Amino acid sequence: MRPRNRARQRNARRAMGCTGVTMAFARKVWKLLVGVKDGLVLIFMLLFFAALYSILSMRPAPEEVLDGALLVKLDGVIVEEPQAVDPWTLIASRGVPTREHRARDVLRAIEGAATDDRIKAVVLDLDYFLGAGQVHLSEVGAALDTVRAANKPVLTHAIAYTADSIQIASHASEVWLDPMGGAMVAGPGGSATFYGGLAERLGVNVHVYKAGRFKSAVEPYSLTRFSDDARADMTGLFDSLWENWQVEVRQARPKARVREMAMDPVGTLKAAGGDPAKAALAMGLVDKIGTREAFAARVAKIAGEDETTPDDPGAFAHTTYQVWNRASPLSDAGKAIGIVTVAGSIVDGTAGPGTAGGDRIAKLLDDALEDDLAALVVRVDSPGGTITGSERIRQAILRHKERGIPIVVSMGNMAASGGYWVSTPASTIFADPSTITGSIGVFAVVPTFENMLGKIGVTQDDLRTTPLSGQPDILGGFTPEMDQVLQAQTEHAYNLFLSVVGQSRRKDRVSLLPLAEGRVWAGGPARQVGLVDRFGGLDDAISFAAKKAGLSDGEWHAQYLEAEPSRLQAFFQSLGNEEEARGAVTMTQFAVAQRNAVLGSALEDFERMAGTPAIEARCMACPPSARLLAREVDVPRWMAVFDAFARR
Repeated sequence: MRPRNRARQRNARRAMGCTGVTMAFARKVWKLLVGVKDGLVLIFMLLFFAALYSILSMRPAPEEVLDGALLVKLDGVIVEEPQAVDPWTLIASRGVPTREHRARDVLRAIEGAATDDRIKAVVLDLDYFLGAGQVHLSEVGAALDTVRAANKPVLTHAIAYTADSIQIASHASEVWLDPMGGAMVAGPGGSATFYGGLAERLGVNVHVYKAGRFKSAVEPYSLTRFSDDARADMTGLFDSLWENWQVEVRQARPKARVREMAMDPVGTLKAAGGDPAKAALAMGLVDKIGTREAFAARVAKIAGEDETTPDDPGAFAHTTYQVWNRASPLSDAGKAIGIVTVAGSIVDGTAGPGTAGGDRIAKLLDDALEDDLAALVVRVDSPGGTITGSERIRQAILRHKERGIPIVVSMGNMAASGGYWVSTPASTIFADPSTITGSIGVFAVVPTFENMLGKIGVTQDDLRTTPLSGQPDILGGFTPEMDQVLQAQTEHAYNLFLSVVGQSRRKDRVSLLPLAEGRVWAGGPARQVGLVDRFGGLDDAISFAAKKAGLSDGEWHAQYLEAEPSRLQAFFQSLGNEEEARGAVTMTQFAVAQRNAVLGSALEDFERMAGTPAIEARCMACPPSARLLAREVDVPRWMAVFDAFARR
């Protein structure tokens, strides 16, 4: 081949290569442009629907309470304060998000049904119910008792009854179970996850700083099992909660053999020939076995048929509890009793609702200083969190107290550690016998990785001018002086905690220490030792605060201190119609929900240990929030966090 031809071929190949590179680059640019286009289309669609909703919301559709049943469809979980709907999470979700029902909304509708002549019965649809805190369940049960005392029937239906739904259903006049379903009675407690062995295997040096002998929140990060103190403390708590649950169910449903079923689940199932539904019927947990259609037909005989869908075998005349609330607005007559909610983990910043961001709640309280409140009620449902966030909220409450108005605390499912910290400005504390409180103690957990790095040949050498030069050093480890400084700071925070509790409860340090040291208390024992003053719910606390302010009935109204959602948030909150079908919760689905809760709790543990160190007042004995049961498992996020630790 001639040199000139070879040169031409080389030039041709170069040209083809350049063309290929150019085409590959062009394809990448095109894909990027298409992605940008799709993103813009999505954003414009969201803005369009948001604008459409804003226009429609200017002329709200009339809400009418029909003659029939009040339908309380608990599709999801009951919480103190629902989280705001994140539009992007909603879009990315694989299905309809699990609903979070605000406890006070459910209670108001049920209690209102007792005196509403249009309501002939209350119907609880528990087919989709995942759970709630024990206090919320007791409050719903008490509301159902009010309805029955007004000679109105209460009917429930579920495919699977667990301890939570059994607690509610025991207050019903008729309890129905699907033929394909069953019931399971499980007391409080279970397995706890400990990472001490993993930390040792990976060479992670977990520095633990705590004040309080029973402050067990640090144990999962450094031990492989419960300490004797923690086991004894938590066993006492769980025994109290379990006894409270049994007492309530037995009083509401005397024929139910709940303890027998709880202690011998296999025997009761075998006695029923392996049929879970028949076992539940034999144990007195349910009254009838029947399909949703049979249940609806029974309700229709009491409340009337749904005239809009006469051919639907699962229809009956009803009004949802959400519609009932919207059609029955709260009175705004008289002076305002302010109610602020501290729900979820207490953190620094503006997080929430559903998480108690210290700055956010402090701003709500400070904004209300101009409202001339007659009294302030603080509703607490929190296992605690950072001491800085807790103190931020406490100081904001004290600014109201300086105005000379009554301050009353209402404890929900839990008001422990930081949750008790924010309760200390109150002159009177209300709680439920099943409230988890106390846990007066603080801790900090900081992992360092000097041993892990040594395993792969990475070493460090010191060059210091003072004992704290370069400290805190997460990679090289802490000096003894750094350890002592952090422990001293933890003890100082504990002394501050004891001081604010002592002033609030009028106890000196000597008499307070046996109640503190990180010990957890159920509401009943807490009242006996003086950490709680009265038994009662939120309504009881509000009425008490009004009386302390010198106001009689009709001279005051409740004013909830909370930010109004934007129209865009309200639009996304409205997605997912109240009547929309969701997958019923069978025993299998409930097991999956429990798995999600365990994985979600473990993920939070990893992220807490890997996050920014902080001195915390948090309760380990407090059970995870019910909303963990409703979460989808974020497998990529969970595996990424776990893999990051494993690779170390």
